[in-house]
Amino acid sequence: MNTVLQMERAYFATGCFWGAERRFWQMPGVLETSVGYMGGSVESPTYEQVCKGNTGHAEVVEVVFDPSRVSYQQLLEEFWMMHDPTSLNSQGNDVGTQYRSAIFATSSEQLARCRVTRDIYQEVIRPAGYADIVTQIVPAAEFTYWPAENYHQKYLLKNPNGYDCHSSTNVAFPKADYVI
Repeated sequence: MNTVLQMERAYFATGCFWGAERRFWQMPGVLETSVGYMGGSVESPTYEQVCKGNTGHAEVVEVVFDPSRVSYQQLLEEFWMMHDPTSLNSQGNDVGTQYRSAIFATSSEQLARCRVTRDIYQEVIRPAGYADIVTQIVPAAEFTYWPAENYHQKYLLKNPNGYDCHSSTNVAFPKADYVI
């Protein structure tokens, strides 16, 4: 019996893309990840161009997943917890617009889930002393995903002790009976 594998895509920016890619590729149900650039105005940007901060791109992880094994909701929960979504254009020592927090939603359902989970997470991080979430939430269709250079792909698999800057809030996403 042939079964058709259902795949969906998601795009997340959490600062440096190396550590975020590793966090996502380790999740059961994630079929593939890649890193690249999204959200800017320059075609086929290079890492050097993006780092100069004048292309408008963010460092992004593309996540291809099987929704029967991992839900978009689970990916969002991991996204919110793996970085500081209240930090504008920086994560830890990484500073610049390419390190902004952003989600590029591939459907209206994804867009709605992003907004609801943002509001839920805001309510749990505010009492922990954090400011408002500044994550950019936009439709992916407005932008092109440009894969990064080969040496960036699966960087932390090739360099297990490589740089992994993630400024997590250490505040867990609530496990509750909410409906989205």
